[in-house]
Amino acid sequence: MALSASKNIKRNFQVALCTAPDIDTAESLAEKMVKQKLAACVNIVPAITSVYQWQGDIEKDSEVLLIIKTAEELMADLGDLLETEHPYEVFELISCDIEQASAAYLQWLNDEL
Repeated sequence: MALSASKNIKRNFQVALCTAPDIDTAESLAEKMVKQKLAACVNIVPAITSVYQWQGDIEKDSEVLLIIKTAEELMADLGDLLETEHPYEVFELISCDIEQASAAYLQWLNDEL
């Protein structure tokens, strides 16, 4: 299977990452993202451990990772959704460009967003 950055599609697709405190929160956020067409797909990875500094202390928490497939122009709206729906005071939303993928997958992303 050849990978490509489909020439027929003029959107910049992204993979975004966001953590949530538990599976229920992750599923709720994912469903809202997909329903509102802010994400074509959200993978939920349970039982990750996050180690980070918060207010001067080193913290270690169990979290759930959301892997969000979206488009660059939807990132601001995705941030707005998380701003109102996410329980964390400071939530994670970071993204990377999808440089290559199968043409069929890119077409599916385009059709779903």
